[in-house]
Amino acid sequence: MTVPRTDLAAVLAKTPLLSTLSPPELQSLSARTVRKLFSAGELIFSEGEPCNGLHIIARGKVRIFKTSVSGREQVLALNGPGESVAELPVFDGGPFPASAMAVDDTEMAFISRRDFQAYCMEHPEVSLKVLSVVGERLRRLVGIIEELSFTTIRQRLISVLVKLAQSEGKAIPQGIEFLLPATHQELANQLGTVRELISRNLMRLQAEGLIEVEARRIVVKDVRGLSAQLETT
Repeated sequence: MTVPRTDLAAVLAKTPLLSTLSPPELQSLSARTVRKLFSAGELIFSEGEPCNGLHIIARGKVRIFKTSVSGREQVLALNGPGESVAELPVFDGGPFPASAMAVDDTEMAFISRRDFQAYCMEHPEVSLKVLSVVGERLRRLVGIIEELSFTTIRQRLISVLVKLAQSEGKAIPQGIEFLLPATHQELANQLGTVRELISRNLMRLQAEGLIEVEARRIVVKDVRGLSAQLETT
């Protein structure tokens, strides 16, 4: 099936990095931008590969992750439309610091490293935006390090459940109902553990009467009580 052509200038306009550019400037940059399509589960780039340019998500979702020698995966971020991916190596000349994979069928707007650097020289405000985005990503990574270093798997899981209940939950007579947005394995990858420990901790929370679990369906019986567990576990 043919995928409809995307207006690349419109994609660039929705990207925080390029939000200060005028329509003519966006049109000029879009002329140097190419479209790349990736199927769900397809690798976009691998950690350690030379960085050849800037990727901006036009459609779909991308998982950024690192893999240990033993094959265990740690998810660093899930990025969606309008977000740029791996900005830092575009400037420092180093390889990609992590791998990226399409979660859904994904369309990327791609600008070569040389073209993007040249554009930043012409438009210094874009470089300042890059610094802002990189700084935000650094803060997020520091947060991940703090969680992995100073919290238990149970605490990290409870924190995710509370956030999902507050942001995605629907009130039903038994409590707050929502669907886990990922499988137990994917959740384990995000929380820096293994699938078995995610399943085991969900069963323990259910046995304690805090939640009900049915595959990916979760019912939090008492959000306040579950949140209180973060201070006692």
